[in-house]
Parts: sequence; structure tokens; C-alpha cells
Amino acid sequence: MATASVRFSAFGAHGNRNEWPAFSGFSKLESWSFQFPPSAEVCKIASASVATRSKNLSSQINSLPDSDDFFYEKVATPMLDVIESPTNVKNLSTKELRQLADEIRLELSSILRKAQKPSNACLAVVELTVAIHHVFHAPADKILWDVGEQTYAHKMLTGRRSLMNTLRQKDGLSGFTSRSESEYDPFGAGHGCSSISAGLGMAVARDMKGKRERIMTVISNVTTMAGQVYEAMSNAGYLDSDMIVILNDSRHSLHPKVGEGPKRSINALSSTLSKLQSSKSFRKFREVAKGVTKKIGRGMHEWAAKVDEFARGMMGPPGSTLFEELGLYYIGPVDGHNIEDLVCVLQEVASLNSMGPVLIHVVTNENQRIERSQQSEIGENVGEGSSCYDLVESNYQPRTYSDCFVEALARRAESDKDVVMVHGGVEVEPSLQLFREKFPDKFFDVGMAEQHAVTFSAGLSCGGLKPFCVIPSAFLQRGFDQVVHDVDRQRIPVRFVITSAGLVGSNGPVHCGAFDITFMSCLPNMIVMAPSDEDELVDMVETAAMVDDRPLCFRYPRGAIVRTDKGLSRGIPIEIGRGRILAEGKDVALLGYGSMVQNCVKAWSLLSKLGIEVTVADARFCKPLDIGLLRELCENHAFLVTVEEGSIGGFGSHVAQFISLDGRLDGRTKWRPIVLPDAYIEHASPNEQLSLAGLTGHHIAATVLSLLGRTREALLLMR
Repeated sequence: MATASVRFSAFGAHGNRNEWPAFSGFSKLESWSFQFPPSAEVCKIASASVATRSKNLSSQINSLPDSDDFFYEKVATPMLDVIESPTNVKNLSTKELRQLADEIRLELSSILRKAQKPSNACLAVVELTVAIHHVFHAPADKILWDVGEQTYAHKMLTGRRSLMNTLRQKDGLSGFTSRSESEYDPFGAGHGCSSISAGLGMAVARDMKGKRERIMTVISNVTTMAGQVYEAMSNAGYLDSDMIVILNDSRHSLHPKVGEGPKRSINALSSTLSKLQSSKSFRKFREVAKGVTKKIGRGMHEWAAKVDEFARGMMGPPGSTLFEELGLYYIGPVDGHNIEDLVCVLQEVASLNSMGPVLIHVVTNENQRIERSQQSEIGENVGEGSSCYDLVESNYQPRTYSDCFVEALARRAESDKDVVMVHGGVEVEPSLQLFREKFPDKFFDVGMAEQHAVTFSAGLSCGGLKPFCVIPSAFLQRGFDQVVHDVDRQRIPVRFVITSAGLVGSNGPVHCGAFDITFMSCLPNMIVMAPSDEDELVDMVETAAMVDDRPLCFRYPRGAIVRTDKGLSRGIPIEIGRGRILAEGKDVALLGYGSMVQNCVKAWSLLSKLGIEVTVADARFCKPLDIGLLRELCENHAFLVTVEEGSIGGFGSHVAQFISLDGRLDGRTKWRPIVLPDAYIEHASPNEQLSLAGLTGHHIAATVLSLLGRTREALLLMR
């Protein structure tokens, strides 16, 4: 989902430093209407119609009621009400477990619908979560998850039910598992694909210390696109440590045509075979047979192993022998919504000693409905296949930076047959789906295989195409080695489009794009740039398409664009390494990078009222820097402040490196950087995160006042 950051209009013609901008009547638009309300001093909407719709929408969702009035309708949850910890789940009957699952699904639906969050992923694993906590003994037994959204039922059963209405809010529950949040979360779920590696490490540590706890990891078929999953499975098979891997197969497919094919049904035969595979007697018989064939010798053991693999391959679904080849004992498929089957299989697996790694294939349905006996209690708002997306899509949504990027790239693709898009990450944004629909042969989604996405893009470029490799900032971190060796070192012109840059609101530090400026700008051949608004973004798409001798990247944040009162102009290529001045003053120079230019403009507005003349400049490029612009700012101002929504070591560090070597810091110029703090900023609303980071217009203005010795006014400004 898109999230917000405070944005204000940018001014000035492209590349014209001397043109005085018209500062009257610039628009201010809160970026994400679905988030909690910003402060009154910030939330002003230029367009009356947009303001009305945003105001109406905010009134529906932006304040959380007291706990007694939290749900849409009061629904009886007698079974869930007595569950204070997983211990209370142990002695429930199968019928009571089904009722508990229905009540959890009912309450989660209400909570997530109220918060307008997608619910399908977490609702699909309710029965599986109930069965796991019925059979195993957390927190002594370790339960690890790959996907944060699938842990909500787990949170409800582990003492956090009363806090679920604070999910992803400031000082509330994390949207992911968190070691600091609960003893029932032994490892943090983040970008996926890490749980098997972490679980295997815990299993080996357990064995070395002579302990007996069980280790279980729950992975998703979405995360199995990442190579780390198979690296971990292969190592688990080699080490042969006891651990359980549950593959939650929600039948996702990256390719719609493949997903539309026939799906394996979980019938009575499948259920019986899964129970047989997991039974203690069958496992013992199999181990005895292995021992006998080894004693016979003369190749009998290898022959018997091939027969065993063939037979189990015939029983299992296509591809099940892959896990056997990696060294995991495969069980499945199991119906992920049949409590009785899940409990039976899990109990059999839990009873085995020295079993080695086991993979249980559980098939779930993300559109699973609550039992019909319960549906009448929900009301007419919950229908078949309904989700939070249905509600969100019916409301007004502001245009996002991704919308503008796709529109600009689609326009370019119509005239340039070599333009293609490669996407890596968890899910494809709706705006990118539009590009896929319009240019199905030019769109490549590789899922959570960012390393492959980078090198694949390099290959496309070597073949004469112009790849735009679209990866969220936090996920590009996984592909950095490929960026270095497969792209930058070889000067291959891949165009990296870094989405979700900077702070990301409710996703907190897990998906925060804090580091891309730093790790991309340290590469010798990389052009690094960032737009200050949607017009600059369109220009940078055109610029990227024109560069054919080296790689480049540009970043943009989540959330709505700066101005919505006009359509996008046609892109004009920007001169590489050329910034621009938006306003001129004599006291202080504010040099913003990317989206922070808008907050520099906000600071200009506040300081102007105090009689302080400020120059506002848009750097555009972190690498190469506009050396002429930097020298001009240092010569004409006693104070230079750089502002970026990135970590230490990014844009400001490059500016400091140049002006110090150029001798500019030896004279009267004083330089101050404003960057993200050297800490992870937890989940909150976008405006709250910006305030915590000290990146709002008020914080920038207060920094300037402090530099000028007007400390009292700085304090008053921040009140």
C-alpha cells in the first residue's frame, strides 16, 4: 500500500538557477489519505474537491475508537475470549478448535477491515496456526515465520489480542514478528526467505547444547522464489538436524497463465497418504528397510532408494521429489483448512525422534470463508472473496509516484521498442500491473529473486534492450553484490528504479528504504539521482532512457504526488549532474535531495515569515554532484544545510567530501547535514515518522534558526 510523507510544491524552470519563482498559492497535499490525520499545520489541501473527499475519507478511518466500540458489530467469540495463551489451546477438542479458528477469522476480518489493511494472507493460515499451537509448546518450541502478514493469528493466540487494534501504529504492535515484542517470536520476520536458515541455526545450537525443543518454520510459496530458501534446505538436508518446515501453499503464481491451470485437489486419498507418510510406523518401517538394504550391499541400497523416491513421487504432487533431493522428508499435500488432518499430521511428526528435516506441504485458500453458521453474525459487509482491498478500491485514492512513473515509462515504451520492465520484490503494485496489461511482452516479474532480477536486467541490456529494473529500496539490498559485479563494474546500462525509498510508515524498519543513496552512490560508474516531484520523475525517466554508456538509478517514495491539479507533462531529459535553484536568499542555503526538497520549501515559507532570506536548491543528482551549484552556494552563503531522507553516508557525505577537498570549509561557510538518525525508526504514520526523524519543514527551519543563534525562536517553532 502507498504511504505518506509531507510534500510541498517545487518551483522553478528546469535547470534555470536565476529565475525567481512565484511562491504564491503553492499546493500542499497529504500523500496518503488512508493514514491517520497529520497535524493541522501541515494538512492543507489545495483543491477544494480533493479536500472534501480526503476529509470525508479520513473521518471514516483515521481515529480508533475505544476498545468497547472497536468492531463494526459486536460478535460473540466465547471460545476466543478464554484463550489467554497457547496453553489454553492444548486441551480443546477438534470441534472446539474449528470454532476457535472461525472466531479468530471473524475478529481478524473486522480488525483489518477497520484499518483498511489487506486480510487474505493472514486469514488463509488461521487453521494452520491454531493446529500448530494445539500440538507444539511455544515458547519452549520455536515457531518461525517468513511472512509478517501470516502471523496475525499467531499474535492473537500469544497474548496480544487486546493490542491488535494498534497493529502497525506508533507504539503499537508490529506488522511482523519481533523479538522485542514477545517471547513467542524467536526471530523477526522481515523480507521473507530467512526462517529456514535461522531455524536451522537454532536446531544446530540446540543439538550442540543437548536441548530437546522443536524447531518449526512456516514458509510461503511466494518466498520460495528466493534462492536462500533452497540454500538453507540443502544445508538442512546435509546436517540432518531435526526441524520441521511447513510450506504454506496458497497457490500463488507469478504468471497468471500458469496459475489458471489445473490445481491438485486435496481429496480423501491425499489426506490418507499424508497421514501415512507422517505416521511413526511408516517412518520406522522405512528406516528398517534402509538398514536391511545397506547390509545386503551390491547396490541394493541405491536401487531401493530410487524405488522409494519414485513411489513417493507418484504419491506426492509434481515437484515434491525436489525436497527429497535436498534432503527433506516430504509429507503432503495436506488440506490447510482441515483442522483434524492438520492436527493428526503435526502430532505424528512431533512424536518422532531423530527424524531429520521434514517438509509438510499445506495447501490453503486465501479466500477461505468463515463457516456458514458464523456468517450471519458478520453482517452483509463480508461476502465471498471479500477483502480489505474491496473497500479500499471503492474510495478515492490519490495519484502516486508509481502511477506517474508507469505513465511516463508506458509513453516512452510506445515510441521506443527496446524499453522493458523487470520487477523484483514481494508483490507487484497495481500501477505496475497496468504496464503489464498494456505491454505483456515487455514486463518480467521475477518475484523475490532480486539477485536474479539485477543480473537478468544486465543480460537484457547486453542483448540491446533498455531494461528498467524496478525493485523496492529495502529489497535491492539483497541484490547489491550483483549490482556491483554484474552491472556497475562492467558499465552495463541498467536503469534501476528504486521504489519505497525513505520512510514507509506502517511497515516500519522492515521495509524502510534508508540505505540506497549510500550504497548506490559509492559505486564508481553509477549515476545516482532523485526527483523532487512528479514532473522531475517524468524527466528522469526520459533521462534514463537516453543514457546508454553506464548504469544509473533514481529513487522515489511511497505516497501521493506533490500536485494533483494538472496532468503530467512530457518528459525533458535533464543534463547529467545539473541541479537547480528554486528560490534565492542571502542568509542560508538549503540544498535538498529528492522528496526532501518539498520540506525545504516548507522551511523557506516558515523562515520567510521571520525575516530570514533563504536559498532553496534542488540537487537532483547525488552522483555526479553539480560542482558549480555547490561552489555558488558556498560563495554566497555563510551556512549550507543539506537535507535527505537517507542514512548517514549518503548525499550529505558526498557534498562534504567535495567542499572539504575544495577548501570551502576552510573559510566562512559552515555546513550542516540533516539525515535519517542512526537508528531504526519503528512503524508509525508517515508524518509521525518524519517528525521522529527530524525531517519535517519545522525541523529544518528550527535547525536554521539554531545556526543563526536564534535558539528561543527555534524552540517556539517546535512547540
